[in-house]
Amino acid sequence: EVQLVESGGGLVQAGGSLRLSCAFSGLTPHEYAIGWFRRGPGLKREGLAYISTADGSTVYADSVKGRFTISIDNAKRMVYLQMNTLKPDDTAVYNCGAERAPPHLPLSQWAIRTYFAFWGQGSQVTVSS
Repeated sequence: EVQLVESGGGLVQAGGSLRLSCAFSGLTPHEYAIGWFRRGPGLKREGLAYISTADGSTVYADSVKGRFTISIDNAKRMVYLQMNTLKPDDTAVYNCGAERAPPHLPLSQWAIRTYFAFWGQGSQVTVSS
């Protein structure tokens, strides 16, 4: 059974930083991508960053490039999202998601346009002005 558990959310002032963590289990090693998503108040879910468990390749949404960094520690079965220079517009519930990667297809060619099947429960991030 695939399980994802987020942690690390909270309240932070604008300009500050937070690091979210996603503990994953039940995934076949090196066959999945894990992504970070968010849903702000009244908004649709937005994909932010994706990472391959096979080769560590990454993809970012334009809205967070240069501010957010996704990383993975396969030995600990953890994926992280380092968020810097936070803005009030970053206030949202943040989820990590997992999806089996299509064979032989680079992450950049499928992650952003694919619905991820497995989700964590979410972690609230609130950025005050």
